Amino acid sequence: MKNVVVLNGPNLQRLGSREPEIYGEMNLDSLTKELSKLAESLSLSLEFLQSDSESELIAAVHRATDAKQDIVINPAAFTHYSYALADACKAHTSAGAKLIEVHISNPHAREEFRHKSVISASATGVIAGFGFDSYKLALRQLAG
Repeated sequence: MKNVVVLNGPNLQRLGSREPEIYGEMNLDSLTKELSKLAESLSLSLEFLQSDSESELIAAVHRATDAKQDIVINPAAFTHYSYALADACKAHTSAGAKLIEVHISNPHAREEFRHKSVISASATGVIAGFGFDSYKLALRQLAG
């Protein structure tokens, strides 16, 4: 069974209560349950990590790189300025593993500072604007 690491960046533990008009009303636990159910049907096993810590996310990317695991990552605010996380993501895909950047909302339809991702250039693909389905589309792609 293929193992995929699902990483969520800062403030995503606040899903369901933070700006529900943008991010919806479902919380991170609901997302985890939905993805676990889908993963089972796709013969994937998932590891989840949500962290507000840039260093924790970087360490998780390095562990996945060493284990040759694919990643689904919602870097949240780190999307726009974390060159350290971007470097870890680049090393990951350079090592031959896949990394799909996901976003619940469409960053390009929001404030201008959200339009630039320093992660995207290293990602295998980017899926944004489909709510929790962004993650599901990523898992389906990795299972394919």
